[in-house]
Amino acid sequence: ATVHGGFFGTFTCGEFLMDKVEVTNKDYKTFVDSGGYQKKAYWKYPFVKNNMELSWDEAMSHFRDRTGRQGPATWEVGDYPDGQDDFPVNGISWYEAAAFAEFKGKSLPTITHFSCAAGFESAPQIVQFSNFHSEGPTAAGSRWGTSPYGTYDMAGNVREWCWNQMIPDNERFILGGGWNDPDYDFGSEQCTQDPFDRSETNGFRCVKYFESDSSIVRLSEPVQFTYRNYSTEQPVSEFEFKLFLRMYAYSKTALNSRLEYVYDHETDWVIEKVSFDAAYGNERVGAYLFLPKKGTPPFQTIVFVSGGHAFGGDPAAAIRNNHTGSFDFILKSGRAVLFPVYKGTFERSYRPANKIWNDAYLFRDFTIMSAKDLNRSIDYLETRPEINTDKLAYLGLSYGAWRAGIMLAVENRFKAAILNVGGLPTGPASLPEVDEFNFVPRIKIPILMLNGKYDHWFPYETSQIPFYELLGTPDEHKKHYVYKTWHMVPRDQRIKETLAWLDKYLGPVM
Repeated sequence: ATVHGGFFGTFTCGEFLMDKVEVTNKDYKTFVDSGGYQKKAYWKYPFVKNNMELSWDEAMSHFRDRTGRQGPATWEVGDYPDGQDDFPVNGISWYEAAAFAEFKGKSLPTITHFSCAAGFESAPQIVQFSNFHSEGPTAAGSRWGTSPYGTYDMAGNVREWCWNQMIPDNERFILGGGWNDPDYDFGSEQCTQDPFDRSETNGFRCVKYFESDSSIVRLSEPVQFTYRNYSTEQPVSEFEFKLFLRMYAYSKTALNSRLEYVYDHETDWVIEKVSFDAAYGNERVGAYLFLPKKGTPPFQTIVFVSGGHAFGGDPAAAIRNNHTGSFDFILKSGRAVLFPVYKGTFERSYRPANKIWNDAYLFRDFTIMSAKDLNRSIDYLETRPEINTDKLAYLGLSYGAWRAGIMLAVENRFKAAILNVGGLPTGPASLPEVDEFNFVPRIKIPILMLNGKYDHWFPYETSQIPFYELLGTPDEHKKHYVYKTWHMVPRDQRIKETLAWLDKYLGPVM
C-alpha cells in the first residue's frame, strides 16, 4: 500500500495499474469511430450543468468539435490534426473522459491514486523536464519529466481529469497542470473545473483497479471543501492591529551590503546580484537589481514578489535564461525592478519545501521574516542614488499577489501596487497576526488587481471579490479587471494595464 499525505489529508491506496502516458488522439479516435458518442451504455453518469440535470440530447449538443461534429473541442470533422497521432487528446470534458474509460473497461483515477503516482514530493525535479510555459502539447511521453513509477507527463502537457467530485460546487478534479499553466499547478490537489469544461488544455489518462481493493469506494467519494466565508467575519480592532505591527518592527542596523556579481543583458538591462544583512538572526538577503538601459536615473522602481515556483528552483538560472516575462516589459519601459530572495524561497527555501504550510507557528514566523525582507530591501534601495525611492511600486504574482495583503499593510513606502492573479486564501484561517483578512482593510494605496474568472487558486466569488471589497483604498483608486481565463492573465492585457497604472500613479518615464 502507498500512503499519501496531501491537501485533503492522508490516505492509503492499494496497488493499481495506470496508463503510462495520457490518452492520445489515436486512442480516442477508436472511441469516436466505434460510435462512442451514440452508445448510451458508455455514458453512465447524470449530466448536471448549473445545478440542473440535462437530457441525453441536451448533453450531447455540448460535445462537438470546431465543425459541429461530435468529438473533442480541438478536432475538425471528427478527426484530429495531421501528424498528431501520439499527442494527448485535448479539449475534453469530464463526461467524455469518463465515457472513454468505460469504453476501455478502465476508470478515471481518484485524486488519491493520481497523487500517489504523480510524485508531488519530487515536483522541483519533475517540472523542469516537463511541458510547462509552452505554446501547446507535445507528443505523449516525449519529455523526460517522469514520475516515480515511470508514468510520463503527469506534470504539464495536458491537465488530467480525475474521478472525484468537489462539493458543493459539482466540479470535478483536474490535476497535474497543462502546457500553458504555471508549473506549481503540478503540486496542487485542489484544481477543479465544471465537468462540461472543454478547454484546450484538458486531457486525461486511465487506471485499472484490482477487484480485491476495498478502498476504491471510499477513495471515490465526493470531496467536501468548505470555503471561508469572509462576509461573516470582522477584522481585528485598530488596537489589536497595532499590536500585530510590533511583530513586524525591526532595528535598522547597518546593511553591510555587498555586490556579488554583474550580468549585462544583451540589449535591455543590467542585473546586479546584491546581498545585505537580514533584519533577524545572522542571515543575509540576496536580491537581483535590474537596471534598464533605457531611461534616465533616478529610476522609478518596482519591487517584485514571485509566484509559488519560488518554493523551489534557482532564480539565478531563470534569470540567466531570460525567464523574466513577469516584468521584462517594465524594464523596457525605462523602470528598474528589484527581485529579492525572500525567506523560504529559492535558495533560502525550507526543506522540505511544504514544511511551512503544515505548522501554524512556523508559517507565522516565515511570514513575518518575509515581510521584514521586503522592508529591508527597500532600505537597501534607499542607499542607491540611481533609484528614486519616492516612486516605488509593488508587483505581486500569484503567491506574491496573495501575500501583498500583509506586505502592503506593514510597508508604507509604496505609492501603488499591481496584483496579478491573487486574492484572499480560501482555506482555514491562519493565526490572526498573519491573516491577510486583518491587514487588507489597512491598505490605502492605489491597487490594480488582474485576475482570471475561473481561477482555481483564488476563486472569483470567494477570494478575489472579498480581497477587493476589503481594501481600504478609496474606490476611485482601485481597479479589478477580470478575464475569461484560469490562473493567468493574457500577456498583452497585463502589459497594457500594468504600464498604464504605473504611468498614472508614478508618472510617465521621461
